[in-house]
Amino acid sequence: MEIKAEADSNDINVHPDDEARPYLSTVCVKNTTRQPSSHGKTHTGKNMYPCTQCDKHFSSAGGLYRHMNIHTGRYKCEACGKCCHGNNGLAVHRRTHSGEKPFECTVCSKRFTTSGYLVVHSRIHVGEKPYNCSLCDKSFIQFSHLQSHERRVHNNRRPCECPYCGKLFKPNSDLKLHIRIHTGAKPYSCRHCSERFTWLVQLNQHLLKSHNEGTWLTCSICQKKFSKSSDLERHLRRHDVVFATNDISVSLPQPN
Repeated sequence: MEIKAEADSNDINVHPDDEARPYLSTVCVKNTTRQPSSHGKTHTGKNMYPCTQCDKHFSSAGGLYRHMNIHTGRYKCEACGKCCHGNNGLAVHRRTHSGEKPFECTVCSKRFTTSGYLVVHSRIHVGEKPYNCSLCDKSFIQFSHLQSHERRVHNNRRPCECPYCGKLFKPNSDLKLHIRIHTGAKPYSCRHCSERFTWLVQLNQHLLKSHNEGTWLTCSICQKKFSKSSDLERHLRRHDVVFATNDISVSLPQPN
């Protein structure tokens, strides 16, 4: 469902560039140029327009057209080189470099880069959770949180398949992490030396052990130090076993 949004400077739903985007989606809290019948397709999962440059699909020809701007580099950030879908997206992205946050919460004065973020934040103060799960009694302040909940809790389907081993995953983000095992990708680099790591936890361990950056975890019983909380927990369980053994009274048979 979508409603017509009036351009009111006092309305927290209005973005500075929203005069050219007169429709407000009540699902994703974004202003859009498309009528409800068109924009609503973005929330149904029916993506019929494939990109010829990557594996993404879109629910409308307009969405595909805006996406292609990323491949052409038409709306490219001068500071970091990131390509955006359009001029509005580029304007919002530039705020990550300038630190500009033009939308302020009237209750706690916290500021945000977009009106949509402010809308979601404002629900915290009034206790509003408009997105209800149809399968349980949980409610959420943001539509994406509801989608994530439904995927994790109620959907056993694992649509993302690893092209190397065939293992299936629910979210694509988990698949991307898994693929590093096959490709050997090491996206985490040490700022002190040339070492690179596959996982963030490996980088944190390296920083602690090789450059003394971070906090050691110390056993309160024997003062042994650990870099991971799981290792410390495993070590403490061993202490429990030792103490339990010492507390057992063993009766030995007397010789005849």
